[in-house]
Amino acid sequence: MTMKPLRVMAAADSNMGIGICGSLPWHLPNEFKYFLSKMNSVSTAGKKNLVICGKGSAVEDRSLLPNCYSVVLSRTLSSVPKNANYLCRDLLSAIDLASQPPLNEEIETIWVIGGVKPFEEAMRHPACDRIYLTNIMDTFKADTFFPEFDRDAFKLLDGLPDVPGEIQEENGIRYKFQVFQRVSK
Repeated sequence: MTMKPLRVMAAADSNMGIGICGSLPWHLPNEFKYFLSKMNSVSTAGKKNLVICGKGSAVEDRSLLPNCYSVVLSRTLSSVPKNANYLCRDLLSAIDLASQPPLNEEIETIWVIGGVKPFEEAMRHPACDRIYLTNIMDTFKADTFFPEFDRDAFKLLDGLPDVPGEIQEENGIRYKFQVFQRVSK
């Protein structure tokens, strides 16, 4: 079984807050467009990516992810939600789905976009090679937080050609796109 690249994508404020009452604490349309462009980006025609999230983190409009299949993780749902292609009980099942026939030939990259437990599990998984973490340069009221990750295992990259390097500002909120790469030990 060939392991697909596993990547985490999120935005977090200065206190690592990522959500409040099941929603984002900020409204940043351009940051969200960047988020979608990364998940929809494939290097080979005919390939797709797999987007994995908890039921509270799913992208509601599937048309926003034309180059992706989406998996919702849930231990309580009994059928695939309307905004997803697949339902899996846990992250490892979703990774297996992408790594075995029939999807293994079609999937290029696996993206984990939430919630906290899938983020934690993904960042510990050996296939996780990158963390895309937008640094929201402010503090918001939050009840959900991005988990700590090993800053010795993941190092901040600078100067990636497809990642804007300058500080962005939108709706009076400053933010910076960051990518952390797993380093070999």
